[in-house]
Amino acid sequence: MIRKGVFLIFLLITLAVAGPLLAITKTIPDTLLKAEQSTDKELLSSEIKYHSRDSIVFETEKKIIHLYGDAEVIYENIILKAGYIMLDMNSNLVVAASIDSAGKKRNKPNLSEDDKETEADSIKYNFKTRKGWMYRVRTSEGEGYMYAMAGKKDSNDVYYIKDGKYTTCDADEPHYHIHVTKGKVIPDDKIITGPAYLVIGDIPTPLAVPFGFFPNKKGQKSGILIPAYGESPGLGFFLKDGGVYFGISDNFDIAIKGDIYSKGSYGVKTFSNYNKRYAFSGNFALGYSNFRSSYPEFPDFSNQSDFFVRWTHTQDPKKNPGVGFSANVNILSSNYYKLNSNNTNDYLSNTFQSSLAWRKSWRNSNLSTNFSHSQNTLTKKVDLGLPRVAWAVNRQYPTTWFKKGGLVKTRQIDKIGFSLQTDIENRVSVTDSNLFKPSIVDSLRYAGRISMPWSWNLSFKNFPITFTPSWNPSAILYFETTEKTFNTITDQVETVTKKEVKPAFQHSLSMNASTKWYMMYSYKRGRVKAIRHVMSPVVGFSFKPDYSDPKYGYYGQYIVPTTSSPVSYSIFQNGIYGSPAAGKSSALTFSLNNNLEMKLRAKEGDTSGVEKKVTLIESFGVSSSWNYAIKDLNLAPFAVYARTKLFNSININLLGVIDPYKITETGFRYDKFMWEDGKIGRLTSASASAGTSWSGGKKKGTKTATKKVDEDQVKYVQQHPDYYVDFNVPWTMRIDYNLVYSKPIRTETITQSISLSGDLNLTEKWKVGVNSGYDFVGKEWTHTRVSIYRDLHCWEMQFNWVPFGFLKSYTIDIRVKASVLQDLKLSRKREWYDYN
Repeated sequence: MIRKGVFLIFLLITLAVAGPLLAITKTIPDTLLKAEQSTDKELLSSEIKYHSRDSIVFETEKKIIHLYGDAEVIYENIILKAGYIMLDMNSNLVVAASIDSAGKKRNKPNLSEDDKETEADSIKYNFKTRKGWMYRVRTSEGEGYMYAMAGKKDSNDVYYIKDGKYTTCDADEPHYHIHVTKGKVIPDDKIITGPAYLVIGDIPTPLAVPFGFFPNKKGQKSGILIPAYGESPGLGFFLKDGGVYFGISDNFDIAIKGDIYSKGSYGVKTFSNYNKRYAFSGNFALGYSNFRSSYPEFPDFSNQSDFFVRWTHTQDPKKNPGVGFSANVNILSSNYYKLNSNNTNDYLSNTFQSSLAWRKSWRNSNLSTNFSHSQNTLTKKVDLGLPRVAWAVNRQYPTTWFKKGGLVKTRQIDKIGFSLQTDIENRVSVTDSNLFKPSIVDSLRYAGRISMPWSWNLSFKNFPITFTPSWNPSAILYFETTEKTFNTITDQVETVTKKEVKPAFQHSLSMNASTKWYMMYSYKRGRVKAIRHVMSPVVGFSFKPDYSDPKYGYYGQYIVPTTSSPVSYSIFQNGIYGSPAAGKSSALTFSLNNNLEMKLRAKEGDTSGVEKKVTLIESFGVSSSWNYAIKDLNLAPFAVYARTKLFNSININLLGVIDPYKITETGFRYDKFMWEDGKIGRLTSASASAGTSWSGGKKKGTKTATKKVDEDQVKYVQQHPDYYVDFNVPWTMRIDYNLVYSKPIRTETITQSISLSGDLNLTEKWKVGVNSGYDFVGKEWTHTRVSIYRDLHCWEMQFNWVPFGFLKSYTIDIRVKASVLQDLKLSRKREWYDYN
């Protein structure tokens, strides 16, 4: 018994095939059934050119020409090629067949008109009336192929076909096709067909429609988007992704889709693409969903509403290079992707950012305006920049302004330079539930900032040390301040925000000295020829005043009766650029970076004599500082790091922070060094990561096929990368290990995990892939996904399975590969919310 959805499936198939069928049918300039010979004796409007490889036979009295062997006839934009061609000059009729002078079949007739090619067993065509017919026709366009037993074209450019079939399978005997008993194509207007049905493996199926009526317009086309249907145990029967598509022009389109479930859930989405050649391009998407689980009468009932907005805009670099605009907007509610997306990356992502940017550039400066958005779906916090306006002046060298040679730095003093940066910014931080409420205005914070950093790159010809002194002055203008007092009645700290204009000035000084030391260790015997050690020390001094000093007026104090000393706070604590830092700093900074490499002699028997360089450690070093401005705990913790690659394939990264001071039993640091007890220090945090990947080489004899594809195919591949699988690489594998240790005081925490991914070609048509991981501390598997792919030539089967976890689900799809029939598929799925 045929299921009730069969008719809907084939209606979807027919609609999907309408566009390609129209285009392909239109490429048949001559068609079948009856041949009409012209009796018009007038001359043709253009010259007929012809030639052949084998021989040319003239019947002078009858004005008939026979062409044998690679015959070709050219008339205006029409080119006819075949093994045999008969040209009747009386009736302007040409007949082509796949035979030569020996009577053997070869070189099937091929008719080309306006870059459209059609192949058939035989062709009869009238140049004057442009009427004709063909027998056993095969033509192609894009990803599809059209076959017909017979075809005919009348003088009004109306095409008729009989026993036609359309397929995207390129096999000599297609694995499937849609059989059209008869059809009529009116160019640039419509297609009308009789009964049509789906045939798979030469077996007719009951998927049929009694007739078809499709628009046949050039350019963008509009139409209905047939929904997918099914049943969800949690949400009920559903229709998904149904709607309407508007092909407004070649530069703009829009699709509106909707989902509806029998238990009350629903969703709506709209997608739009636009472009203007050599100017700009972009796309826009907007969605809203409402998920209802259980029933209102039950205690586990929930009603979740979510939204998303996505917009990308890119300007062509060649369009007005001095002025530019770009957009990358990605705003959504915290649960939208969890409820509406099957994509693993969407589900695992919890941070989203957006920006709108405009810029204007001049020779020595540029102006930019940027609207920004940052969102964390775990904390549900949203930060908005509304907007940030910045004007920047490129680095200037004042002493060269008065030189005739322009910016030519010939003296040490000419290397003194500065840059200028001015910012005006507005920011707001809210939860996503308050994003579109009027109260967002009360959270708005705004300020202006100007900075002018100076630096001097001082080096000497015969001295190996480079000095870099710098001065960084800046000023911030705030429009509100904070005042705190302690209320002895309520025993709480009260905060008052004052609307007043208050500037904050700050600066810092620094000077660094850097050099490189090279050390070489040579060996006369053995494979190792030499080891080179490169040391890059940097010693510097930095100074910053204590801006909590009352003379600056940037900090206030309040007294808590239970404490002996006042509590200090910044009056700019809510400022978007922060506060001038409290505490004086007069520090000596130092760091040392190292690189270790080895050179190997050629192996015994290697006649090339080529030596090999091996990197033992790409980088390892340490950094810290000593602050003279404080009374105790002057030495900052040591940051130790190392990075290398083992066996040219395993990446190793190590990072650690070592505190040189002791701590009390209660966790307070005091001014006693750990090395007094024979210890280097106390490891407060560390991380280690290692990762590698392997892959099998390309299969022997594999050649890259060159196939012309249109823009629609490329676009479809970019939008559905998971649909395409590369069988040229037999196998791939990647392993990543991460270890993080933290012990700031007495309590230590450790996280340790490993992630695995890879795929394997079981045969030339079967591929299996796995993505998984294991948390050694939590003793559980991380997000795991198993995929199986089967290449069915013109069809494909894909199985995706998440066996456990919050996203437990599975999906089975059997579909046609070609994008023009992307909706010709059978799906079976169980979503994660059906399990939860």
